[in-house]
Amino acid sequence: MSCRRSEALAFSLVTEINHAMAKLVDIWDSIGIMEDQRVERMQTVKKHIDGLLHSMITEEEALRHRIRTDIITFQKQLDTLCLELTMEPNKMDEDLTVLQIEKMLRCRVEFLLKEKSERLRELSDLKKQDEELCVTLCATPYYIPSGSVPSRKQLKELQEHVEKLSKEKESRVKVFSGLREDIRTLMDEMGHEPESSLERESICPDTEIFLLTHDNIKALKLLLSQLEMKKESLISARDKLKERATSLWNRLSCPEPEGEVLREAALSTLSDDIRRWQGFVEHLEELQMARLEEVVEKVRQELVVLWDKCMIGPEQREPFSVHFCDNHYTEELLALHDTELLKTKALYEAAQPILEDLEKWKRNWTLFQEFERKAADPSRFSNRGGSLLKESKDRAKVQKLLPKLEEELRGRVEEWEKNKGSFFLVQGQRIMDYISCQWEEHRLQKDKEKNERMTKKAETSQFKTPTKRPLGATYTTPTPNKIKKTPNQMAPRTATVNGISTAGSSSSTTFLCVPGRPQLSAKRSKTTEASSGPRVPLQEFNSDKNPISMSYSAFTSELSRKANSDAFLNSTARDML
Repeated sequence: MSCRRSEALAFSLVTEINHAMAKLVDIWDSIGIMEDQRVERMQTVKKHIDGLLHSMITEEEALRHRIRTDIITFQKQLDTLCLELTMEPNKMDEDLTVLQIEKMLRCRVEFLLKEKSERLRELSDLKKQDEELCVTLCATPYYIPSGSVPSRKQLKELQEHVEKLSKEKESRVKVFSGLREDIRTLMDEMGHEPESSLERESICPDTEIFLLTHDNIKALKLLLSQLEMKKESLISARDKLKERATSLWNRLSCPEPEGEVLREAALSTLSDDIRRWQGFVEHLEELQMARLEEVVEKVRQELVVLWDKCMIGPEQREPFSVHFCDNHYTEELLALHDTELLKTKALYEAAQPILEDLEKWKRNWTLFQEFERKAADPSRFSNRGGSLLKESKDRAKVQKLLPKLEEELRGRVEEWEKNKGSFFLVQGQRIMDYISCQWEEHRLQKDKEKNERMTKKAETSQFKTPTKRPLGATYTTPTPNKIKKTPNQMAPRTATVNGISTAGSSSSTTFLCVPGRPQLSAKRSKTTEASSGPRVPLQEFNSDKNPISMSYSAFTSELSRKANSDAFLNSTARDML
C-alpha cells in the first residue's frame, strides 16, 4: 500500500512538472519568446529542478549514512551498557529495516542509560548512609568496586546491610542512653564528681562525641558496675555508721533530742549522708569516752546475752575472762570488748540457722521427755474427753520428728565444720555429742526409775509372801474381786482334801503343804538370790564409762532389748517343781 502511494506521488510529481512546463511554454508563446531564449529558460528550470533534486538526494544520503552510523554507535553503547549492568544483549530480527533497527537500538540505549543513572544514584545514597553508620559503629562498609555499576542484587544486599546497621545503631543508642542515664543517676545519688575522661564523656549532653562501638559500650558497662559497687560500699559504710550510732545511742541512753538524728531523713546524696552520720558517731564516741565504765558494763551485758544465745560454754568464754573481769576501764579495754562483741555477733549471724534448728530440737526434746513422764503416770488412764488420744498422736509426731531434726542438724554441722575448719561447739561439746549426752542422761534416768520401781515392788512383796502352813491345815479367806500378781507370789496349787478338789473354788482357797517339798519362802529367797546375784549400783556402773553416742532409734532399740532381758516372770505363771 505504501509503495503504491509513493508511486502515485512520483507519477503526480512528473505530471505536475509536465503541466508546469506546458504553462511555461504557453506563457513564452504568448510573450513571443524566441526558441533560443526558450531553451535557455528551460535549461534554467531544469537546472533548478536538478539542483533541488540533487540537494534532496544529498540530504537523504546523509540521513542514511547518519542512521547507519547511529546504529553502529548505539550497538556499541548497548553492548557496553549490557556489560556494565550485567544484562544479556538483545537480539535483532533480521527482517527489520535500518530505520527500525536504529529506533529500537536508540530506545534500548536510552532505557539502559536511565537504569544506569538510577542505580548510580541509589548506590551513592546507600554508600553515604553506609559510611556514616560504619563510622558511628566502627563497622566495615559494604564493598562494591569503585567505578562499576552495581547490579540489582548488589544494591539489594547493600540496602539490607544499611538496614541492619540502622537497627544496630538504634539498639546501641538505646543501650548507650540507658547506660548514660544510669551512670548519671548513680553519680547524682552518690554525689560523685566525674574524674576520668570516660566519666565526663558518659554524662556529656552531646551524644555525637561518643562513638557507639562495642568497646565503648563495654567501657560504659564496666563504669556502671564500678559505680554500683561504689554505691554499695557507700551504702554499707553508711549503714555501719548508722548501726554504730544506734548502738552507741542505746549504750549511752542519750536524751530524745540526740535520738532525733537517728530518725532524720537521708540527705540529697550518699556522701552527704555519710558525712552526717560520721559526725554523729564522732560526737557519740566522745560521750562514750566520758562514760567509759558504764559503757563497758553495758557491752559486757550484751556479750553475756550473745554468749547465751550462741550456747558458748565456760571453757570457750575463758580466754576473754581476763578482760571481762578487768576493772581498769580504758579505751583499750573498751576496744577489746567491742571486738569480742563484733566477733560474737558475726558468729551468731553465721550460726543462726544451726542454733534455730537446735532450739527446735530442744523444744521437741522437752515435749518428748514430758510425754515419757506422762506415760509412766498411771493416773493418765482416768482421763476423759479424748485428750489421751491426742497425747498419743502428739507423742508419735514428736518421736518421728526428733530423728529428722537430728539428721538435719548433723548435715548442717558437718557443712559448717567443713567450711570453717573447726568444730561447732555447744556448751563446750560438739553438737552431736551434746545430743548424745541428752539421750544418755535420759536412758540413765529411765534405768534408775525402773530399778527404783523394781526395788519398791520387791520390798512390798516380801511382806505378802505366804508363811508355812501345817500339813492338812486349811484356811478359808474371802476371795478378792481381783488379785494383783507380783513377781514373788506363787500360783495356787490344786489340792484334794477328803476327795474334794479345791481348784478354782470361788468361796475359799485351800493350800496343801506336801512333805518333802521345800518351803515357799525358802524357794523364793533362793530363786531371788540366784537371779539377782551381787549387783553394782547403776550410778557406780556408769561412772567410769564415757557417754555413749546415741540417737532416738538406738535409744528405742536399747529399751526393747533391756525389757526383754530384765523381764520378771510372774510367780503365778510358774509351775512348782
